[in-house]
Amino acid sequence: MTLAAQLAAGVAELGVEAGPETRQKLLAYLELMAKWNRVYNLTALRNPGEWVTHHLLDSLSVLPHIQGPMVVDAGSGAGLPGLVLAMARPDWQVVSVEAVDKKAAFQRQVAAELALANVRIEGCRVEEVRLGGGADTVVSRAFSSLADFVKLTRHLLKPGGQWAAMKGRLPQEEIAALPADVRVREIIELKVPGLNAERCVVLMGRG
Repeated sequence: MTLAAQLAAGVAELGVEAGPETRQKLLAYLELMAKWNRVYNLTALRNPGEWVTHHLLDSLSVLPHIQGPMVVDAGSGAGLPGLVLAMARPDWQVVSVEAVDKKAAFQRQVAAELALANVRIEGCRVEEVRLGGGADTVVSRAFSSLADFVKLTRHLLKPGGQWAAMKGRLPQEEIAALPADVRVREIIELKVPGLNAERCVVLMGRG
């Protein structure tokens, strides 16, 4: 199966909106990742088929649970899920925060080559980022413990906004360690096509 066919089938199985133009951009993103990965080691995975599953479809699986239009991705690495969300939802504004210079540089290249006008790349630590009005959702994918995630990004969340932490198996101990003023709104199991592993998103808010 070609990568395009694998992506199209995965998107259909997820039930998310990602038309031909979006899928074309997602595949172009993988091409850039392949080019940069030879030098910068952006991902430990070597098989592009795994990139579709572990990177693109995994990132898209959280899309239905993200509130826009202002989204911050904390510790986005090579742009996951931030750039993927921005490609899928050009009507949103996505701030992608990555402190490692080479990964932030890769994201800037992707944003420039794929003309992602709705993306802002911040090459710094997430606690240094400042937003005008605050984010509707602050999302992370394997960034840190839930308590650290909330602590480091609290200043970015607008009133009524949500944190969305993408995790593997249910992080019971991390949930127990959350500060008293943060509550878990919902824990949603994520089914990623072709990925035989536990995945979930923990949605949290203030109060």
